[in-house]
Amino acid sequence: MTKIYTIGVYNSTENEYFDKLKNNHIDLFCDIRQRRGVRGSQYKFVNSNYLQHRLSDMGIKYLYLKELAPTKDIRQKQKDADRLNNETKKQRVSIGKVFAQEYSHQILDKFDMEDLIKQIKLMNKTNIVFFCVEEHAAACHRSLVANRMGQLSGFEVINL
Repeated sequence: MTKIYTIGVYNSTENEYFDKLKNNHIDLFCDIRQRRGVRGSQYKFVNSNYLQHRLSDMGIKYLYLKELAPTKDIRQKQKDADRLNNETKKQRVSIGKVFAQEYSHQILDKFDMEDLIKQIKLMNKTNIVFFCVEEHAAACHRSLVANRMGQLSGFEVINL
């Protein structure tokens, strides 16, 4: 049975991060960030070029799905909510209601998830991971993507 995983990078070391992928037999890595880089040296292993090279060495197919990244306007709504809640992106444990509504309406409802599911089946991939940076899946749009795909496909959803 095909499984959908989600993974973030905050509070992970490089070894822990790649071990999660290996231990869960990930065979398709879907990067759904707007910008494929992280500032600073602590998480440089998820910057696009390094990440793609490492995934290739592990035999994991990399797929960049920029159309699933939240827009600048949607991200700003979450920043505003974070400010009201007096928390940072790294501290957040759940996304705001406005973010979830706007992301679903502007991004997910317009994205052809059925086509992506069809592509995954044609590629014969069985362990897919959706990646963005937040530590907690519930604090990130990747949970919305994974849940939508799970509902449409019947694939099991697992947050790493």
